[in-house]
Amino acid sequence: MASLLALLSSGLWGSADYHAGKLSKRFPAVAVLATSQAIGFITGVLLVLLTGAWSAEAFGDGGYFFAGALAGLAGYAGLISLYGALSTGRMGVVSPISSLGALIPLAYAIVIKGDQLSTIVSVGVAAALIGGFLASGPEVSQGLPLKPVLLALSAAIFFGLALVFMAIGSQSSALMTMTMMRTTTLVIGLGIFARYRHIGGLGKPELPILIFIGVADFAANLLLGVATTKGLVSLAMVLGSLYPIATALLAYKFLHERLHKVQYVGIALAVVGVSIISAF
Repeated sequence: MASLLALLSSGLWGSADYHAGKLSKRFPAVAVLATSQAIGFITGVLLVLLTGAWSAEAFGDGGYFFAGALAGLAGYAGLISLYGALSTGRMGVVSPISSLGALIPLAYAIVIKGDQLSTIVSVGVAAALIGGFLASGPEVSQGLPLKPVLLALSAAIFFGLALVFMAIGSQSSALMTMTMMRTTTLVIGLGIFARYRHIGGLGKPELPILIFIGVADFAANLLLGVATTKGLVSLAMVLGSLYPIATALLAYKFLHERLHKVQYVGIALAVVGVSIISAF
């Protein structure tokens, strides 16, 4: 169950990133982010009202309040970096680099939480992580403009930290942790709106895709948070980090970005890794 939830999270994240990156090529990334995060906040509030999740432990060891707020701050910084990178570089390159953030929660799960992986599962983890990164191989080897690479690496660090805080808060309530995340990003977004007094030219024609981005991103976070409570945190984080594959495939299908041989190898390695993790 944990593996399936994490993989679903990965697919939703990759789809949201693809559409957000595409939209960020026409509108300011900060406007796309603020609007989609506000939609994610509304999604969270509705789910909380429907489920009564507000009764969860907010403070103390494993409480969702501070963990959710810190995850929101780190996640917002990561998304700003990612959307900026996606708007200046190729989607199939930037997204895999940002996925290296999975190494941070992986280290947290093994070193701090004491997750123990068998040899065969460790091989699957390594295959999945390497496979997710190899999609960027050709362009990295041929050289890339420095800006999108640095932005993608920045996104990796912030995303990694956000994932750690998400796992901590989910011990109390995954839904409240994600809603607290969106509450934090909503406050930031309102502050930006108060400063600039506009949303970057976004209007009704963009609303359907913004709703998809906001809902898909929230659902991806929620599913991954639940996955960390159903199995090993380390494995959930690794499987959840495979979202670049969905982004790259969507860019290949709809933007006609060419996939090179090493990218196919990366996808195959990721599939093998997922299969090993799921089987053992």
